[in-house]
Amino acid sequence: MIKPTAMSSWVLTRKPNADAALRLFCLPYAGAGALIFRNWSDYLPDNVEVCAIQLPGRENRLNERPFTRISPVVEELAEALHPYLNKPFAFFGHSMGARISFELAQKLRSGWRAEPVHLFVSGSPAPQVLSTQPPSYNLSDEELIEELRSLNGTTREVFKHPELMQLMIPLLRADFELVQTYSYAPQSSLDCPITAYGGLQDSEVTREHLAAWREHTNSCFSLRMLPGNHFFLNANQRLLLQLISQELLQITRRLRSGLGC
Repeated sequence: MIKPTAMSSWVLTRKPNADAALRLFCLPYAGAGALIFRNWSDYLPDNVEVCAIQLPGRENRLNERPFTRISPVVEELAEALHPYLNKPFAFFGHSMGARISFELAQKLRSGWRAEPVHLFVSGSPAPQVLSTQPPSYNLSDEELIEELRSLNGTTREVFKHPELMQLMIPLLRADFELVQTYSYAPQSSLDCPITAYGGLQDSEVTREHLAAWREHTNSCFSLRMLPGNHFFLNANQRLLLQLISQELLQITRRLRSGLGC
């Protein structure tokens, strides 16, 4: 079980580690909460403290109104994370979480003079890549449910429970609106390395979309494609965590030695 820390309802951690060399803040995809990261600390290095970000409108924050625009969530999240930036930190975000992570890294650099040591982006086109898909957040409930079916990210069992779907639809609609109304404003590149992950069978986010993240770093960039569709982080979680773990071990070694990537 992961619980909110004493400092913030935004940050949940299952294995608090005051001696950690690095904090990894993990941000979820649309409709998901911090629980998707509940076992990550079991597979990542012991000197990394995994901090799952809990956005309003889900799980233990179910009664709070979810955000529908990216700017206010970044503003509030930057404030919430400030007490946690007393040691090196990195971000991992999948899909919606990748966009928030990127904008959050930019906000912390410009507003707090703090920058992650690494940005892991997963299942998301680079910010400057324009979507060719029509918005779905304004569809009817029935149409939105069909859209969810097509994404293959929701288990079939959930669709058998209309009362559960009625609870999920407002959150999904809000998250989709947040993603689909996002408009990238050009900013200077980050100084931290960026690693992008994608699914080989993801028809929406292509290798080219992911490769475009290269433009957003003055440092190293790497791209890894994994088996699976848009939700490869669930279907191939062990492989993804193995790859992230390898990178985190290299990062913590560099932090000790003071070397670059």
